[in-house]
Amino acid sequence: MKLVVVSAGLSVPSSTRLLADRLAAATAATAGQSSAQVQVVELRDLAVEIAHTFTNGFPGRALSAAFDAVAAADGLIAVTPVFSASYSGLFKSFFDALSVTDADALAGKPVLIAATGGTARHSLVLDHALRPLFAYLKAVVVPTGVYAASEDWGAEGLDGRIERAAGELAALMSGLSAVAKPAGDADGVVPFEERLAALRPAG
Repeated sequence: MKLVVVSAGLSVPSSTRLLADRLAAATAATAGQSSAQVQVVELRDLAVEIAHTFTNGFPGRALSAAFDAVAAADGLIAVTPVFSASYSGLFKSFFDALSVTDADALAGKPVLIAATGGTARHSLVLDHALRPLFAYLKAVVVPTGVYAASEDWGAEGLDGRIERAAGELAALMSGLSAVAKPAGDADGVVPFEERLAALRPAG
């Protein structure tokens, strides 16, 4: 399974990247280290190409490679810092440019959403900004989002949220992979009953 992590942190070191790495490690461990390939996309390094995409209509080489990685992923972890009570402009611009290039790049793809901020008061960004964004892009967002405020690092509770969200993403990635196994009909269409049966646990 291929897991792609999109991190919109700007500073070095970055708490956003730290949270992204912890979520990726927990997901890979749950899915099985031998079967999980993790690729990190740092939006900070793509900022110029993202801006140029809106002016010339074409993604640069590095940005195009990032789009290809996201489209080919079995699962996605998307992490942003909170700016003005919402996701960062760089984060939104990346997914805007992706959707213009390929409107169905995230269709049906499992996505774990996460954010970092200076105060716990911004935790609602997960449900009021990130979840609607990925729902619009037709992604399948896991139930548990992870928000980490400054006081959460080293405190009780964050590890549990990371593990729970990672487990949900790993399970969904495995479940959607199983959906592709039935042969389907002559046109390659898998009946709904077969897709549903593939998601049911054995026994």
